[in-house]
Amino acid sequence: MKRLKLAVFISGRGSNLQALIDAASDPIYPAEIALVISNRADAAGLVRAAAAGIPRLAIEETDRAAFAGIADRALHKAGVGLIALAGFMRLLDTEFVVAWRDRMVNIHPSLLPAFPGLRAQRQALAAGVKFSGCTVHFVRPEVDTGPIIAQAVVPVADDDNEVRLADRILAAEHRLYPLAIRLYAEGRLRLDGNRVRISGGYSTDFVALNPSEALT
Repeated sequence: MKRLKLAVFISGRGSNLQALIDAASDPIYPAEIALVISNRADAAGLVRAAAAGIPRLAIEETDRAAFAGIADRALHKAGVGLIALAGFMRLLDTEFVVAWRDRMVNIHPSLLPAFPGLRAQRQALAAGVKFSGCTVHFVRPEVDTGPIIAQAVVPVADDDNEVRLADRILAAEHRLYPLAIRLYAEGRLRLDGNRVRISGGYSTDFVALNPSEALT
């Protein structure tokens, strides 16, 4: 089986990177991590990549176009077919995003289009919502937009604070991101305007995880 080559962009601890490393350690998982790129040389996620024997690159260039040029060359050299942004905390050059259109995904800690941008958990608490969650979506030049691939829902407790809610959402992210990338690697995603169609449909037995793990 030919596996999709994945690049993961990080800025910090890399917990979603670790979830993807764990998923890709299964030989039947249809993607492998070919490269990890960080905009910070001290990112803890680079240590995770090193421990897993994954090639890694720190690009501390602050100019967006220059960063994009270095990253693009490394991605093509590694034969990357999909970029996964995983806690990557900087804006990318617009031309780079356009060049990788429909081949770059992001995970955001809210049920988009609600609460885009920074401090999504704080926004959710301030709004008084009863459910929050996370979203995997294709990346577009506008921040936290793009066709939604998958979402997972978590409850918001009356006594939640930002940290507790963030931890609950992060646990859902660790399940959702490998699932979404698996669906992409298996060729089961089809863009229809701003909607993502998933071959195989949905199971009504699962409400809080959409698409359900029954699809796998």
